[in-house]
Amino acid sequence: MTISSSLWSFALVVGLLTLTPGLDTALILRTAALGRRRGAWGVVLGIQAGTLVWGALTSLGVTAVLTASHLAYEVLRWAGAAYLVWMGARMLVGTFRRETAPMPEDSVLEDTVTRGFRQGLTTNLLNPKVGAFYVAVLPQFIPAGAAPLAMGVLLASVHVALGLIWSTVLVAFARVLRERLRTARARRLLDRVTGTVIAAFGVRLALGD
Repeated sequence: MTISSSLWSFALVVGLLTLTPGLDTALILRTAALGRRRGAWGVVLGIQAGTLVWGALTSLGVTAVLTASHLAYEVLRWAGAAYLVWMGARMLVGTFRRETAPMPEDSVLEDTVTRGFRQGLTTNLLNPKVGAFYVAVLPQFIPAGAAPLAMGVLLASVHVALGLIWSTVLVAFARVLRERLRTARARRLLDRVTGTVIAAFGVRLALGD
């Protein structure tokens, strides 16, 4: 397998994975749909930074610990599950405390790249299934004779590039949704749906499904 064919093959695999709706999609759409454009891009960059970290750690063999050590995997799994349930529950609780008055159109409450970046990075790194996926898949696309770390980061960069392209589509689509989310009622509904989805991901992770 040449480096070129490896990159194209890996791009096909992670491209299909990127298009599959999941936790990342829910976080990006929710943040962008609320008009927090900087926060949405912070989430995107945090998720992609996490992807690069997983790629580098896999290339170094560090994430093999997740598959070799049941305890290490369980600790990370429960930490990730607790974080997702906490984040989802906080969104749900917030919808019942929020005032019923519509939010101002130009509201930039908590709209910072840094806040979004922390959320995206934490969500990605606390998901052991991402690490398990890289451990299982990435080595198969590293050609014989190639430097593992450099090639692993290069492959992860392909994943990041596809993720950025798809995220751009999601953010643009969310701008359309924003027109329908001018009322407090609509925004509460969005947070309830998103909070339920995120908490459900956490419960699913805890159950090991």
